Amino acid sequence: MRLELPADKKLIHSTTIAIRWGDMDAYGHVNNTVYFRYMETARIELLEHLGCGLSGQGGSGGNPVVANAFCNFLRQLDYPGQVLVRTYVGAVGRSSIDTYHEMLRAGGDETVHANGGATIVWADLAAQRSMPLPDALRARLAGKP
Repeated sequence: MRLELPADKKLIHSTTIAIRWGDMDAYGHVNNTVYFRYMETARIELLEHLGCGLSGQGGSGGNPVVANAFCNFLRQLDYPGQVLVRTYVGAVGRSSIDTYHEMLRAGGDETVHANGGATIVWADLAAQRSMPLPDALRARLAGKP
């Protein structure tokens, strides 16, 4: 079953990532697990772009954690080349953000080779529970400075 990305998602960030020789598997194309790394890289860049420090220390400001992730593999990617990852934001909840990604060959046509996403939950790592998204993050997601 292929999960569809919602139509009301908003493009918020793009990044280009090099396809490394080691990203390929024995079949000569990018291994399925690597697509999740591409999405992770794009998600981290997005959060940094939005001004979220990712200390991993679990301070009182909380940290993002992935609650779920999925990927639809549509066409093969292979070495050499670069992947253009477009990151979109969908629903923003009290403590969560739905993110979506499209992965295309950079410099190629607009063919989507894979798409997927993740729900990010803002969490108090010490208490191991969700907490409200920071107001500043919520404002930036809404397009406010």
